[in-house]
Amino acid sequence: MANPYKKVYLHIVFAVKHRQALLGKDWRDKVFAYIAGILNKRGHYSLAVNGYNDHVHIFFDYSCKELISDLVREIKKASNQYIVENIFTKNKFEWHNGYAVFSVGYRDKEIF
Repeated sequence: MANPYKKVYLHIVFAVKHRQALLGKDWRDKVFAYIAGILNKRGHYSLAVNGYNDHVHIFFDYSCKELISDLVREIKKASNQYIVENIFTKNKFEWHNGYAVFSVGYRDKEIF
C-alpha cells in the first residue's frame, strides 16, 4: 500500500490537582472549547471535549503525528495558562500530573 491509512480514536481523561472542584460551571465550557481548539491546531480532530468540576474528558481522532504524552502535556500547559490568564478562579489552578488514555473502536465512536 503506497499511502498508509490510519484511523485512531482516543479518549483521554485528566483531573484537576487533588481532584479539587475548581472547573466552574459558568466558565468550564470555554476551557473545553479552548482544548478542542488546541487539538485541532495540532492536526488532530476534536470530536467531544467535556467533563465536570474536577476532571476533563477528551474524545478525538488522533493523527498519530506526535506522542500522546507530548500532546497531553501541551494541552494541560496551554489550558492551565488560559485559565490563569483569564482569572476564571481565585484559587491556584493546576492539573494533576497523570492522565488516562483509552483507544475507542470505530463502531463505538457514536457512544461518545
